Amino acid sequence: MKFKKVTALAAAGVMALSLAACGSGGGKSSGGAGDSSDVAESKSTEKTAVAGKKDAKEKLVVWTLAADLNQFADHYVESHPDVQIETVTIAPADYPTKVQTAMRGKQKTPDIIVGEPQMLDEMYEAGYFEDLDQDPYNAQDYKDDIVDYVWDVGQDEDGVQRTISYQITPAGIFYRRDIAQEVFGTEDPDKIGEYFKDYDTILQTGETLKEKGYKIFASDGEMNFFSGDSAWVVDGKLNVDQARKDYMDLCIDLYQKDMTAYVDSWSTTWYQAMAGSVPVIDKDTSVWDEKEMKEAEKKGDTTEVFAFGLPSWGVLTMRDNVGDLSGKWGVAKGPNYGFSGGTFIGISALSEKKDLAWDFLKFCTLDPDTLDWWIDKSEGDVVSNLEVLEKHKDDENPVYGNEKLYQFFLEQAEGIDYSKVTKYDKVIGDAWGEAIGKVKKGEKSKEDAMNDFYDEIESTYPDIEVDR
Repeated sequence: MKFKKVTALAAAGVMALSLAACGSGGGKSSGGAGDSSDVAESKSTEKTAVAGKKDAKEKLVVWTLAADLNQFADHYVESHPDVQIETVTIAPADYPTKVQTAMRGKQKTPDIIVGEPQMLDEMYEAGYFEDLDQDPYNAQDYKDDIVDYVWDVGQDEDGVQRTISYQITPAGIFYRRDIAQEVFGTEDPDKIGEYFKDYDTILQTGETLKEKGYKIFASDGEMNFFSGDSAWVVDGKLNVDQARKDYMDLCIDLYQKDMTAYVDSWSTTWYQAMAGSVPVIDKDTSVWDEKEMKEAEKKGDTTEVFAFGLPSWGVLTMRDNVGDLSGKWGVAKGPNYGFSGGTFIGISALSEKKDLAWDFLKFCTLDPDTLDWWIDKSEGDVVSNLEVLEKHKDDENPVYGNEKLYQFFLEQAEGIDYSKVTKYDKVIGDAWGEAIGKVKKGEKSKEDAMNDFYDEIESTYPDIEVDR
């Protein structure tokens, strides 16, 4: 098999280091689902786990970004004693290059490879994944069992099924119920969602919270998952619509009007904010600088964060970090439908054990019994199987005030329009974020920053028409 040249695949892995988790856990998760940040922060770029007997008749090799699949492998061999599964968890920054090297070198292993949504288009184009629509897989027989947008993510540009995920990862606003009751007189998720219904309202909400001594978000980056509801590229043209510009203005105002705690995602202080007060710092303080943060702590001034914007895997991230505030959090709608992350599993086109690989893939993504087990095992991951979600729709989560989160996230997932996602989103989104950063920090005017943005897109993607 000849593989097409991949030009941007290696860059895709960087996404997981800064924003999105591909699994479900948080930075302090232990024993539940793991996420990309867990792997990225490890000193080792790879961790290998082996499930099953040493003398098993068959062996399957899995390369993954998320430690979740270690647990799926352990569960699989319980009912398949003649199979051994070697699961290699690879840091997101290294994963795309490692897979690319293996495929170009025509390696027969791994048998199973995965990808996050922002990686998949390049991997599909390169021919890395087996066609799951052909016999003996016939994946389309399962289409109606899975949440629509997840099924769509798993298809290449020709509509061929290449991967399937066991998760949905729609975004929500995770908010403090106790602060909501104090400031707004209600902690009801539907009513709190009204305070985040659009960008203008979010700014008003931020001002109200500021007057009461709170910060609406840890940082303006919390809104990244709700950064517009349109495609970046439409009919070959760059699409910077009004919603994108409004999002830029929102981030600038949140930053410049001192409505956030200036705490970067994944920092120690970010996790600390989930459990209560954090030191008051200014725009120039680096939350990553231990000395600067200790100086801020000595001053004794503290603040508390009202909300975090996170996909559904944030349920576990928050759970493992809220401490004594367990039960005092809730989840509400954001201004747009958004999602991020998710582990999409496929069969390597070069595997010599495709039947076994398909059996494992089905076990992880399509078997209701497995996914029912995973809900209990992960203690809150939101699966993609509709039958299982229906079964658990009335489950109440005590960490979030007994809210019915499976029902909530299914409703959010149903609003996701995957046709608005393009293979250019990672690079264009990063460039847009850089432009926002320059404006909010006063380094450039909005006009100059946007012109730099347009220049970068023209340089990176000469095939995209840029209308200034």
